[in-house]
Amino acid sequence: MNTPTTARNEALITINNLCKSYGDKRVLDGIDLQIKKGRIVGLIGPNGAGKTTALKCLLGLSTFDGEIDVMGLNPLKQRTKLLEQVCFIADTAILPAWLKVSQALEYLQGIHPQFDLAKANRFLSNTSINSNQKISQLSKGMITQLHLALVMAIDAKVLVLDEPTLGLDILYRKQFYSTLLNDYFDEDRTIIITTHQVEEIEGLLTDLLFIRDGKIILNREMEDLESHFIEVEVRADKVETARSLNPIGERSVLGGSAFIFEDTDEHSTILETLEELGNLSTPSIADIFVAKMQNQ
Repeated sequence: MNTPTTARNEALITINNLCKSYGDKRVLDGIDLQIKKGRIVGLIGPNGAGKTTALKCLLGLSTFDGEIDVMGLNPLKQRTKLLEQVCFIADTAILPAWLKVSQALEYLQGIHPQFDLAKANRFLSNTSINSNQKISQLSKGMITQLHLALVMAIDAKVLVLDEPTLGLDILYRKQFYSTLLNDYFDEDRTIIITTHQVEEIEGLLTDLLFIRDGKIILNREMEDLESHFIEVEVRADKVETARSLNPIGERSVLGGSAFIFEDTDEHSTILETLEELGNLSTPSIADIFVAKMQNQ
């Protein structure tokens, strides 16, 4: 999948000093963030980092301290109006098990002014889902397809996906993201995705956020990663030299080790030394993630 680009990238979401605590536990700790129009943003972090809590605050589903502006709306004070323009797919089924597929479609048509029933039915016609089936009769993959049909039929400006393909096999996951990119996304929409399957969305994203202990520790556009992160593979006899240059991450590879360095100036003597140690490349998102999480 090719990374989408857009010339129009006005801020759609602005977050200032976002904080959230449960008792004595600080879950979100002073997040400042701006998300532009026409972007696909990956919010990546370990379990308990604050990903889902941040999304709930964004959707007005949780109280918070600080300020959140979504298309000029306050999520807590204007949640009903906000949800006319924002869609959400969670990692667990949120549809009643006793409901028929046709009833789910009719219900959404009745409550959501932006829902297009014909569009949803067109999408479902390319699946094995029968409109007379109950939600309880659908597999997890089929439920995800149904969620996607519901979302794609809503003319929303922001789509929030919280582990949307969790538990699905690789075929369903690839189909999900392909449909999302090719049939839903355009330069006027913004998509926010949290997932543990980082490698699968690497080619989809325009922006990358890492969150750890309730704080954003990385906020980069994908096209900028190459200029901020370098990986060098070195032979075993040069490992100690590489370590002395303060890498943010290290992993074993055949015949030696690979080291990740962050914000190494292209004119610095360190870069010249790295070039002498081995082959330089841009590390994967997964390797950058592991390095940043372990480099506390």
